Amino acid sequence: MITEKHLSLSDFKEIVYDEKHVSLDRAILEKVAKNHDFLKGFASNKIIYGINTGFGPMAQYRISEDNLIALQYNLIRSHSSGSGKPIDPILVRGLLLARLNNFLQGYSGVHPELVELIVNLLNKKIYPVIYEHGGVGASGDLVQLAHLALSLIGEGEVWYQGEIRSTKEVFSVTGIKPLTIHVREGLALINGTSAMTGIAMINLIQAKKLLEWSVFLSAMTNEVVEAYDDHFSHELNHVKHHPGQQIVAAMMRNLLSNSQMIRSRKKHLYEGDKMDQDVFEDKVQEYYSLRCITQVLGPIHDTISQAEKVIVAEFNSVNDNPIIDHENANIFHGGNFHGDYVSLEMDKLKIAITKLSMLSERQLNYLLNAKLNEKFPPFLNLGTLGLNFGMQGMQFTATSTVAENQTYSMPMYIHSIPNNNDNQDIVSMGCNAALLTRRVIGNSFEVLAIQMMTVLQAVDFLDCTGKMASATLALYREIRAIFPVFTDDQPRYKDLDRVKKHFETAEPVFSSVHRAGANAAVLA
Repeated sequence: MITEKHLSLSDFKEIVYDEKHVSLDRAILEKVAKNHDFLKGFASNKIIYGINTGFGPMAQYRISEDNLIALQYNLIRSHSSGSGKPIDPILVRGLLLARLNNFLQGYSGVHPELVELIVNLLNKKIYPVIYEHGGVGASGDLVQLAHLALSLIGEGEVWYQGEIRSTKEVFSVTGIKPLTIHVREGLALINGTSAMTGIAMINLIQAKKLLEWSVFLSAMTNEVVEAYDDHFSHELNHVKHHPGQQIVAAMMRNLLSNSQMIRSRKKHLYEGDKMDQDVFEDKVQEYYSLRCITQVLGPIHDTISQAEKVIVAEFNSVNDNPIIDHENANIFHGGNFHGDYVSLEMDKLKIAITKLSMLSERQLNYLLNAKLNEKFPPFLNLGTLGLNFGMQGMQFTATSTVAENQTYSMPMYIHSIPNNNDNQDIVSMGCNAALLTRRVIGNSFEVLAIQMMTVLQAVDFLDCTGKMASATLALYREIRAIFPVFTDDQPRYKDLDRVKKHFETAEPVFSSVHRAGANAAVLA
């Protein structure tokens, strides 16, 4: 049940991903009703933007009493002008919850019928068809949210049971009554940051999962090359005062705690007759992609943490205009629909995730390049060199995909283009930023999946499962169940897709026990 308590990212995940049934506390509905009743009384004989005026630069035009309801319908229909691909249904579910949560704050003047309708759509898994292109993120996600509103009034199309169908038809089949406009439901629906925020919340969930996979894969890569243990040691990392770095280091220590392959620098380089050698057989230090993992993934951890604070705050905020404040008996006009908070955090997040994919690609390259690792056959080819190709073809996909991420990482936040007769003269492009971040995250799952496949081939080349850490061995077995070892050349694109989907959908691989251990290590 949703109460007046603010929702967390975990609450969001339970409703959006786990499809938890949504119900509303009576106190919330009473607050929404009270706010709506206040607006109806207060708006009488006053000039209120969007109630009895035009919109945007046409706000100077007064709307007659007999056209007030038509005004709201006209706004919805005229702004349902999106194009491009339909947004994935899971993103629309997040968007619906974000818009619902905005209305439940009780500052939008909407009728309780509206929030009950959105709850009904969530519970019956009916999702408006909303398009990627259209919103500039200043009066909010106007175009995306107009398509939401279009479905709520019984028009347009919806996703239902995996298909795009007529809203009118689906509402008839499921017994849903379309929304009736009461006072300002049209403007209330399309003004706001709920599209960019709902997508951003999903991005956060997937970015956290990506980070955990990256730490796991980095640990496994260090393990198969028999790296030294000091670069993720407590002693080295605790003198660098960044929480992310210390947490990543602690995660790696936990993962590799009982590995028989990770080497002690003291044992291999400090003891014995090593100083009698002119050329050291043991590598003194690993390449940066192996040795600087805590310094690379630490900032990414902290970027995700900061983004979560900002995006969750936005998710629980009132982000439309004007604000209907029944407690202070007034209406306040401003710009809470502006999406700069979300846009900036999504730009930072996609840059961070791009760097994560770059680290994965460099670790992959190290494993595949026999001249670098001096340990494995070229391209981890377990067949006949020259005749077979191993992971050679897969590397091209990883390299190409990382390059695409780097291109997508150009900020949207600074790409404001004035529009709307210069009424919207500085905008956020927040929904674009969130969607681009979504693409970067999806690409990164691909890159990590290719790295995972390569690490497994390395394990089988070494025949080292008896010496692996418990955690890394468990992951080896988990992924080998869907991607068997290979020597002969066969198309691998379906294997890649299976591993990628496993990464995207599996619960976080780093268990709560490990995470608790990591946090305890940081606090020690």
